[in-house]
Amino acid sequence: MPQISRYNDEQIEVMLAELSAVLEKHKAPTDLSLMVLGNMITHLLNTRVSSAQRESLARSFAQALEASVNQDKAH
Repeated sequence: MPQISRYNDEQIEVMLAELSAVLEKHKAPTDLSLMVLGNMITHLLNTRVSSAQRESLARSFAQALEASVNQDKAH
């Protein structure tokens, strides 16, 4: 069951397009793109989430990522 976001689709799509444009600008292959995005996620967790909540949020994020990959048959 998908979660309802407090952010609208337009906000998400604009940021996704901007992030994608940066990766395209640098001609980043998939593995490098995933490394950079993973490092960004780690940085966000370490700098914006309390230490008491980091592990739980990281686990939830990983589960949501895995679920979205398993459900996405469009690729």
